[in-house]
Order: sequence, then C-alpha cells, then structure tokens
Amino acid sequence: MSSRLSLSTTVTEHGDVLQVKVPLPFPLRFVNSYLLPGPGGWTLIDPGLRTEAAELLWESVLAERGIRFDHIERIVLTHHHPDHYGLAGWFQERSGGAPVLMSQTAWEQTRLLWGEGQPMTEKLMALFRTNGLPSELEKTVRENMDSFVQAVSPQPQVTIIDEAQKVRLGKDDYEPIHTPGHASGHLIFYRAETATMFCGDHVLPQISPNVSYLPGIDENPLASYMASLELISRYEVRLAFPGHREPFAHLQQRAKELIAHHRQRLESMRVLLTQPRTAYDVCRAAFGEKLSTHQLRFALSETVAHLIWLREQGAARCTERDGIIRYEQQ
Repeated sequence: MSSRLSLSTTVTEHGDVLQVKVPLPFPLRFVNSYLLPGPGGWTLIDPGLRTEAAELLWESVLAERGIRFDHIERIVLTHHHPDHYGLAGWFQERSGGAPVLMSQTAWEQTRLLWGEGQPMTEKLMALFRTNGLPSELEKTVRENMDSFVQAVSPQPQVTIIDEAQKVRLGKDDYEPIHTPGHASGHLIFYRAETATMFCGDHVLPQISPNVSYLPGIDENPLASYMASLELISRYEVRLAFPGHREPFAHLQQRAKELIAHHRQRLESMRVLLTQPRTAYDVCRAAFGEKLSTHQLRFALSETVAHLIWLREQGAARCTERDGIIRYEQQ
C-alpha cells in the first residue's frame, strides 16, 4: 500500500482508495470520506457534514485530483448521522443526480430527524425531560438539534440498499452487513477477496463510538451494538476504513476492546446506583460537567442506553414519579 499526502494532509491514498478528511465543527474535527474509482465514475462514501468549510474542501480536493462533480457516479452512506449524511443532497445536486444509497432504516430516521415537522425532536426532548434534564438546558439542547437541519440540506433523493445484494463501490462488489448499535440501520461494506472493510462508525480505532437511545427505534441499542461487535469480530479484515481516525488492521482485536469498554462502563454506572438517580445524574457523574451542549446530548442518550441494558439484565430497576424516571440497583 502506498500513501501520499496532499492539501495539508487532507487526502491520503490507500491503493485506489482516496481517504478525504472532511472538517467538522466539533471535537472530532474530521470525518473520513472515501473516493473509489470505477469504470463509470467515482463512488463517494460518507461525504460529510454540510458546512462552508466542507464545501470549499471538496471543491479543492476534486479540482486537484481532476475529478468533476459529474464524475461522481454514486454516493453511498454507511448511516444517517449528519456528519456522514449531510452533504449527500449537495453532492447529488452538483453531480447532476448521482444516486444516494443507504439502508431503509437509516433513510426512515432522516425523515424523523430532519423531515417535515422533525417529529424526533419532540420525542427526544420528552425523553430528556423524563430522564432529568434541567429545564434551563432545554432551550439550548433543542437549538442544537435544530441547527443540524441546515447542515443536512438539501435532502437527497434516496435509493434503498437491498442488504441481500452486493453493492458496487468503485470497480468492486462489497457485501453490505447490518451492524446496528451506534446507529440503527448502520451498514458496513466488506470484500472478502481483499479482506477490506468500510466500517463507518461501527468500529473506530482509539475512540469509542457513541451508542445512543432514540425513542421508538431500537429499545436496547447497546445490546444491538454488542451483538454487532461479536458478529464483525468473526470476519477476516486486513484493512478497515473507519469513519474517524486512520485506517487500521486490527479490527477483531478492536471489536473485543470495545466490548470490554462497554462492560466496564456498565459496571461503573451500576455502582453509581446505590441510591435512585436520574439518567442525567448518572451522565454527569460518568462524563463530567465540562460538556458542550452537543456533547451533553449524546452523553445523555448514551447513558440512557446503558441504563436500559442494566434494567433489561436485571441489574437495575427504574421507577417513575412526577414524570421523572430514576434508576437504582436491583
């Protein structure tokens, strides 16, 4: 494998695969997009969040590489999160109508989160209130959710991926594998012939993917995530292309590390439940007080996911009083 850096280390070559680091306006800093050449044009995987900086970056990258927007043949999404999905509609328009491919479940969530009326916003606000979010924080949390509508607009026309059929990425066919947990409807793409995997945010090196509870989507997302990690750890992978950080070769080991990480976090949260606590109380104890609104929203949703696991495993019980849910050791 050869590597060449350009545009201030924004683009890296991994054989035929171009890894493009697209800027993000929060601590992750970058999301990885990938460009793969094929006989009819380029496949673009996870184009990034729509911001002015990201648009300028893509214009520079494509110009430097001699790729016109209408050379983009298809846009493939691992999942619906805005840092992966956000520029899909923009690219579809600029390319003259390249199809945007994603799973049915992922597409349905884009409608709930950013479609007409944004119905998931009210569901999430109700979830946060019942789990102890202080009323003085509600306005900023809602504003944070609303701010992502512009960052995923325009909404693309979507082609649903048939998970029983292989998906062409560039010149090769890849197997789509459903790996819910970080996001319901999350797909990774695997090519057995080269033991190559585009793993989105399912498995990340060095950092732990967020596992959040969304009302009405997956009633035990952490259980789904752990099962998906067990599934993926059975695959031979020589090179995994993640949504964040650098491509890596130790996917099986990393999947096992993430399972251990969540088991440790579950135990640390269980220990906190010697007296009744809201998920917000547990979140602050586990993740600290110095969280941005964006970080708090995801930390609270992840805390709820862990407390649901503990409840379902019989390690904790929950009670509701005056509209507030509290957890304690079983």
